[in-house]
Amino acid sequence: MPRKHTPVPLIDLFAGPGGLGEGFAAWRDSGRRAFKSALSIEMEASAHQTLRLRSFYRQFPDAQAPEDYYRYLRGEITLAQLYDRNPVEAERAHEEAWCIELCEKNLGVIRTRIDHALADADPWVLLGGPPCQPFSLAGRSRNRKGTRYSDGKETRHELYVEYLQIIADFWPAVFVMENVRGLLSARFNGQRMFDRIAEDLRDPAKAISDAAGRGRRHTRRKHTYRLFPVAAPATDISSGNLFGEPDFLVRCERHGIPQARHRLILLGVRDDIGVEPNTLQCRQMVPARYVLDGLPKLRSGLSREDSDHAWRSFILSARDMSWLTELNRRDVKVYRHIKSAIRQLVKPTHDKGADFVSETPKIHRTMRNWFLDPRLNGVCNHQSRGHMATDLHRYLFTACFGEIHNRSATLADFPEGLLPDHKNATPDRKQNAPFADRFRVQLADLPSTTIVSHIAKDGHYYIHPDPTQCRSLTVREAARLQTFPDNYRFVGNRTAQYHQVGNAVPPLLAHQIADIVYDLIQRSGLS
Repeated sequence: MPRKHTPVPLIDLFAGPGGLGEGFAAWRDSGRRAFKSALSIEMEASAHQTLRLRSFYRQFPDAQAPEDYYRYLRGEITLAQLYDRNPVEAERAHEEAWCIELCEKNLGVIRTRIDHALADADPWVLLGGPPCQPFSLAGRSRNRKGTRYSDGKETRHELYVEYLQIIADFWPAVFVMENVRGLLSARFNGQRMFDRIAEDLRDPAKAISDAAGRGRRHTRRKHTYRLFPVAAPATDISSGNLFGEPDFLVRCERHGIPQARHRLILLGVRDDIGVEPNTLQCRQMVPARYVLDGLPKLRSGLSREDSDHAWRSFILSARDMSWLTELNRRDVKVYRHIKSAIRQLVKPTHDKGADFVSETPKIHRTMRNWFLDPRLNGVCNHQSRGHMATDLHRYLFTACFGEIHNRSATLADFPEGLLPDHKNATPDRKQNAPFADRFRVQLADLPSTTIVSHIAKDGHYYIHPDPTQCRSLTVREAARLQTFPDNYRFVGNRTAQYHQVGNAVPPLLAHQIADIVYDLIQRSGLS
């Protein structure tokens, strides 16, 4: 009798909206689900709601989600109505997606819940990326005063210990840890953080025992782990490794992701598994236009006194501005392109968009199977936000400049009349001004820059490449650059949605990592 296929259980900690888990859950072995989420934990309420909604979707066989799911995405019923009409699947999703803070005071109940979810399964896989603010290159400049223990020690540097504790308690066959690239160079009390964390991850039981003086539970020593990178070593000097260790940095644009996102990702393989994992295969570069061009065109909003007439009138007013006359003298190609873009200016069919836009989206043929859902008949989370009127001309200039010069303009490229009203952006300082790239267009023919949670604050770093739309990216456009499928809806207000997208792991990258992990488990003989 053939052996019954049982999907490998997943536990996802610090899950966010579920990017890592989505990639693993979507991986198929001969058409069968290779992994199944047993439990995902996220403390932020909106991200948890997104996580629970996606868990609900996955309770059904492939392509068999109920029509109610699509009615909710289209705004025809509420989320509560969706769950009320499908109580069995809603309850399963509620059990799988858990809103709780992963911290020492909650470890008892969390251990009980994980124990119940796993039901002694082996192999199983642990996913997660501990909060990374203290390791972020930007965060280290902004967050010099962390939250502290009563004895004065920095707490956020220790958050990875919660992840470590689960490893030491339950011994997954494989764990996948993701973090920002700044972790490789971050130091604390003179020691490089990555060295310390890697040592702990290789021997979790010892690390937890050493931490028991702060109330940690001693754990009986069972296993150690070998750490492996998921990407092949970089061969170019510019991205090389300064410390002589395996290259744990994953450069997403090398693996078919339309985004130059660089993250630390490592695999921990339990010591009773005698095989080594493969590495990610390099894929053809995917430019941003492959995923952006097929979405409905929108206009930007104005933060004050918004209307289609006011928006159009202000952009048209660029024709009479002194900065455009100045540009004619210094960069005639960009000048002509702006004049052409203004002539092409028409009211987009969908105005500023909405939570759901009823227009069937398109995408480059190479990406269709991953993104499109023929039952959706529209686009979720696709609404532009309001901008200050004075910024619209800057967006117009920057988008046109990008199309002509194939790079984003810095303040040194701006006509004087377009410089922002800031003391560091005066004409005599613009050559060396801090944040000289504060208005950054996403170039259509290259992968986008890294989508980060800061996109929730303003759109200056995420200007749409189409000058006639004159706006920053919508949540859905950011989600496409992050490779979330179109039927993946983000719950919460728009700021929360941007945060979720910016903090996530690209699901299409996670899908490739799932291939590596499943192959490893198969060759290990554990499955």
